[in-house]
Amino acid sequence: MAALIDIHPAKHRTRVRRATAESAWSRWLVISIAVGFMGLMFVLPLVVIFQEAFRKGWEGYVEAFDDRATMHAIWLTLQVAAITVPLNTIFGLAAAWCVSRFRFRGKRLLTSLIELPLWVSPVNAGLIYVLLFGAQGFFGPSLKEHGIKIIFALPGIVLSTIFVTFTFVARVLTPQMEAQGQAEEEAAMTLGANGFQMFWRVTIPKIKWGLLYGIILCNARSMGEFGAVSVVSGHIRNKTNTVPLHIEVLYNEYQFVPAFAVASVLTLLALATLILKTLTTTKRGAA
Repeated sequence: MAALIDIHPAKHRTRVRRATAESAWSRWLVISIAVGFMGLMFVLPLVVIFQEAFRKGWEGYVEAFDDRATMHAIWLTLQVAAITVPLNTIFGLAAAWCVSRFRFRGKRLLTSLIELPLWVSPVNAGLIYVLLFGAQGFFGPSLKEHGIKIIFALPGIVLSTIFVTFTFVARVLTPQMEAQGQAEEEAAMTLGANGFQMFWRVTIPKIKWGLLYGIILCNARSMGEFGAVSVVSGHIRNKTNTVPLHIEVLYNEYQFVPAFAVASVLTLLALATLILKTLTTTKRGAA
């Protein structure tokens, strides 16, 4: 009977295959496809942009910015970002606080409205503002009577940019604040802190990296927005053309070197945004 007992059960053990275990050739195939796609869709366009921007050398590159229309487009873009980002930061903080700290009727509706810019075409968003504030729009005649111009002017560009970017800060902060809870805020209030002290000394330090992350995304989108701004701006040179619109004008006029030179500015902004995004993501994970 003892002879029937297997004293070496280990030799009959079946090797358990891990779900992530793949052959070497399949791993290299997947990696090659991913790297090739990234190179074709992202790296190659970046190379082309800088190659065309410096096609006439450094002097030609610098000369592209020695133009009143180009400098005005850059200045206008900075103005729009300087107005849009602080307003969306305030809104994002308020919306995230409201959604993560309170229960109320319409909470799901508010969350859906925060997500709305992600699902609405920017061109449609710009068209909505034209229908509201244009000369023949709903508020157009009343605004004209009071000498207020929104469409084909800075206010229209700011409004459309706010619409397409107001979701970023709120979407980043809401899940973070929900995960952190409100125990520390309640403890601060118990110890005698007022609302302002609690917000600046407890809440902001907890969400600072998420807040910075949202601001970076909001700023990058506001400077690079094309669709909504294109509808409400009117493409008026030296007045309502932002950098993306000015690039289109230069390219359509066959001024390829200036067009790619100005485009390289947005490209550098995108690369800087990517680096800052990576750093803030790392900080958020470590916090």
